[in-house]
Amino acid sequence: MRVVFGVLGPVTAWDGAGSAIALKGPRHRAVLARLVVARRRVVPVTHLVDDLWEDPPAGAVGAVRTFVAALRRALEPERPPRAPSRLLVTEGPGYALRADPGSVDAWRFEQAVAAAATLPPTQALVRLEEALGWWRGPAYADFTAEHWARAERARLAELRLHAVERQAETRLALGPAAEAVPDLDAHVTEHPWREDAWRLLALALYRAGRQGDALAVLRRARTLLIEQLGVDPGPALRRLEADILHQADHLTPAPPALDVAAPPAPGSPQEPPSAPDEPFDAVPCAAPAAITDPVFDAAPDAVSDAASDAIAMTDAMTGGAAVGAAGAAEPPDHPGVSGSAAEVWARTAAVYDRAVPSGARARLESTVGLLRSLAVTGGGGLQAARRHRVAAVTAAEELGDPELTARVIGAYDVPAIWTRLDDPPQAARVVAAAERTLAALPPGAHEAARARLLATIALESRGTRAARGPEAARQAERIARRLDDPALLAFALNGAFMQSFTRAGLAPRRDEIGAELVTLAARHGLVTYEVLGHLIRLQARCALADFAAADAHARAADRLAERHELPLLGVFTEWYRALRLDVTGQAPVAEVEAAYLRAATRLEGAGMPGLERGLLPLALLCLRVRHGLPPVAVGERAGWGPYAPWARPVVLVAEGRCQEAAAALREMPDPPRDLLFEALWCLAARAAAAVGDRPLMRRAIAELTPAAAESAGAGSGLLTLGPVSRHLADLTTALAHDAPHPGEQTKYGRKG
Repeated sequence: MRVVFGVLGPVTAWDGAGSAIALKGPRHRAVLARLVVARRRVVPVTHLVDDLWEDPPAGAVGAVRTFVAALRRALEPERPPRAPSRLLVTEGPGYALRADPGSVDAWRFEQAVAAAATLPPTQALVRLEEALGWWRGPAYADFTAEHWARAERARLAELRLHAVERQAETRLALGPAAEAVPDLDAHVTEHPWREDAWRLLALALYRAGRQGDALAVLRRARTLLIEQLGVDPGPALRRLEADILHQADHLTPAPPALDVAAPPAPGSPQEPPSAPDEPFDAVPCAAPAAITDPVFDAAPDAVSDAASDAIAMTDAMTGGAAVGAAGAAEPPDHPGVSGSAAEVWARTAAVYDRAVPSGARARLESTVGLLRSLAVTGGGGLQAARRHRVAAVTAAEELGDPELTARVIGAYDVPAIWTRLDDPPQAARVVAAAERTLAALPPGAHEAARARLLATIALESRGTRAARGPEAARQAERIARRLDDPALLAFALNGAFMQSFTRAGLAPRRDEIGAELVTLAARHGLVTYEVLGHLIRLQARCALADFAAADAHARAADRLAERHELPLLGVFTEWYRALRLDVTGQAPVAEVEAAYLRAATRLEGAGMPGLERGLLPLALLCLRVRHGLPPVAVGERAGWGPYAPWARPVVLVAEGRCQEAAAALREMPDPPRDLLFEALWCLAARAAAAVGDRPLMRRAIAELTPAAAESAGAGSGLLTLGPVSRHLADLTTALAHDAPHPGEQTKYGRKG
C-alpha cells in the first residue's frame, strides 16, 4: 500500500485511496513528524525520548518502541507478521522513515518550486498553483512548540513566501496583470518588509494601466521603510520607480513565447534532484537563489517568515538604520565621545548589529521594546506599532517557545485610556495568542509572565462582553500585588480599569484606580502610567462634576507629556477643554462647537480609529440636545459611525418621524459597557419617552439609576448630556402620566 505523508498543516498520512490513516495519539504523530524532519536519516531512540518528553518517564524507551510498533501497523496493515517493515525501519540505534521523495508533501513542494524555475511561464504557473494548494495550514501545525520542528517550519514558511511571489511574477509575465493585484495587495499587507512583494504589486498596477496607483504603492513602501524603519528602499524598488516615471519600454512585456521548455544547460539534470538524504537541521535552506529577502540560517533558532519580518524591523531600526541613514559605516566607538542623539543612536545601533546575531531571539524581544516606544510617539506610530506587534507575536509563536512568546506579548504594555478597540480583529488575535500561551506555559514559568498575559487579555478584550476579561484582570492584579512588582501592577491596573464598566455608576471605583496609578507611577518613575492615572482621574472627576479636580489632572498630564514628548496625550486634553468650555456655561454654543471642531483635528492621523469614528458628530449632538437646539446639521448623519443606533432615533424624533424612531428603537442594541454607556442610554431614553416606549423607559431607569450622582457621558472626559439625575427625573415623570396622544408635545419631543 502506498502511503502519502502530509506535514504542510497538521501532520497526517493517507493511504493509496486517499483516506486518512488513523495515527492514534499525539505522541504517535510526534514520532512520525520527527522522522519526517530527519529526512530518511536514522534518529536514535534516545533522541526521540528527549524530543517527546521534557522530563522522560522511567519507561520512555519502551513507550517509543510501542509508538513505533503502532505506527507500523497503521502504515503497513498488510505486512505479514514478523516481516521487516519497508517504511518505518529499525537501523542501528534508532529508526528511520524510508519514504519516497514524492510521498511527503513538503518534499514534493520544494521539488515543484525548484522545477517551476526551469519551466515556461504557463507550465510554471500551473506547477506553482498546484504546489501552493498542498498547504493546509502552517507546516507541522500541531508541533509549533517543539524545538526539533522550528528550523524546518521556518524553512518551509520562507519557501512558501518565495513561491507566492514567483507565482505572482509568472502571472505578470502571462497577463492580464490586474488579476495579480488583489493577492499581491494582501501579501504586502501581511508581510510588509518583503521588498520584492512591493515591487511586484507596483509592477502589476502599472501593467494594469494604473500608473498613479503604482507610484503610490512605491511611495507607501518608501514611507514604511524610511519613516518607520529608517532604511532606504533597495535598488530594485528605486529602479522600478524611475522606470515607471519614464514609462520605460521594458516594463511592458512582450507577448509570452510558446510553452517550449528550454533545453537544460550542459551537465544539468532533466528533473530537479530528489531531496538530499540528510535531516533538515543539518542542511542549509535550499530555496532558489532568486529569493529577494534572504532567510536566516536554518539552525535550531532559525525563524519563520513572520519572525523574519519582525526581526528585520529590529535590524532596520538598529544596525540597518544606522548605516542606511548615515550612508556610511558608524563612527568608531570611543569612551566618552559625545554627539547628537542621532549619532548616539547610530553608534549604539551599529554595535547592537555587530554583537547580536541576526537570527537571535533577543532581536525579537528588542522589536517589542521599540514598538512600545513607537506607540506613544504620534505621527502614525501607534497604528504601525499595533500592526507590527501582531507580526512579532506570530513570529514568537512560530518559534515554539511559550516563555519567549509570553515575554513578547507581555512586553507591549502600552497604557490605554479609551474603551473602544481600534482594531477588534487584531485585538482578538492577540487575545487568542495570549490564551494559547497561557495554556502552553510550563508549570514552573515565572508568575510575572502569566500576569502580563492576563493583563493583556483584560486590555484587549475591553468592550467585547467577553466573560474572560474581568476574571483575567482580577487574576493579573492579584499576582502583581503578591510579587510586589510596580511596573507589573501598573499594567494590571490598566486592565482593571478597562474591565470596570460592568454597570453604570462606577466612576468612584475608576477614580481609585487612577489615584493608585498616579502614586505608584510617580514613586517608581513609570511616566506613561502616571499620565494614564491622571487621565483616568480626569475622566472620573468629570463624571462626578468635580471639574476643579479634573482641571488639575489635565494640567499635570500636559506637563508630563511636554516634558517626556508624549504628543498623543494632547488629543484627550484638547477634547477635555472643549467639554470644559461647554459645562462652564460662559461660552455660546457656536464657540463650543468650534472648540470641538479644533479638537477633532487632533485626531486626524493619530492612529486611534476606535476613538475617532463618530465622536465629533456625537459630541455635537449631545451639545445641541442639552441646549435645546436641532440635534443634527445637514450632511452630518453619515458620520455617526458606531453611535448611529442611539443617535438616529433622537434625530428622527426631532424631524417628526416618530414611527421610524420607534422602529429604530426596537432594533437598537444595548449600549456597550464603556465610557459612553450612560450617555448612550440617556439618548435612548430621550427617544423612548418621545415615542411612548414605556418598557424601554423602565429599562433605561434601571440601567441609569446606579449613576444618579454622575454626569452622563462626562466620564469620557470628552462630552456630556448633563446630570443623569435630570434624565431619571424626566423619565419618572413621563412614566407617571398616561401615554401622550398623537401629536401631543412631550418634554423630549413631538409625539407623532
